[in-house]
Amino acid sequence: MSLAPASLLQLMWLASPALPVGGFSYSEAMESAIDSGQVHDEGSAAAWLDDQLHLSLGRSELPLVAAAIDAVRRGDTPRLQGLADWHSHTRETSELRLQSEQMGRSLIGWFDAQGGTPVTPPAPCPWPIAFAVAAASSEAAPGDVLLAFGFSWAENQVQAALKAVPLGQSAGQRILARLARELPAVAQAALAIGDDARQAFTPGLAIASSRHETQYSRLFRS
Repeated sequence: MSLAPASLLQLMWLASPALPVGGFSYSEAMESAIDSGQVHDEGSAAAWLDDQLHLSLGRSELPLVAAAIDAVRRGDTPRLQGLADWHSHTRETSELRLQSEQMGRSLIGWFDAQGGTPVTPPAPCPWPIAFAVAAASSEAAPGDVLLAFGFSWAENQVQAALKAVPLGQSAGQRILARLARELPAVAQAALAIGDDARQAFTPGLAIASSRHETQYSRLFRS
């Protein structure tokens, strides 16, 4: 079934890098991987982001967004708070937790200015929960929301790679095309992940993020 124009535009708006949430200022530890030489060209940047898509986003944030959409649409505030707590408790470094809280706070502030939602968001409201709160008022199916969330992440991370590796625009588009090809299957699998199977276990990312917190020279906040 085709998505109604208003709902489609709402998802496009939420996925836009122009949304005033500061996503452009975070590399999610990729800058640390660049500093150590693990990411150094187009191929290694693509591999880094592909791993993050499958091992982190697909097993943690995307299932969380799907669960949060359901909670918002049912008006289940305690459930929404529990999901927010899970996300905050599973951030393995201070910078990743602060990133999620800052982006979530900015999105909720922007969304409230647009008219908001009758559901009271958690405080603090992590980024995946805030995205679900903003998207749940549309008629979009959860799978469509996950695609918008995933593409927003991919576009911001590719832009970080362009600046920090650095890479050219064509290389960035090739990496984005690779992530876009894989995202539908990852999103579909995420819809089937329940609370017991959802996980945030990415030790390599946690180590890179820990190193980034004390990295001497940095462009990004995470």
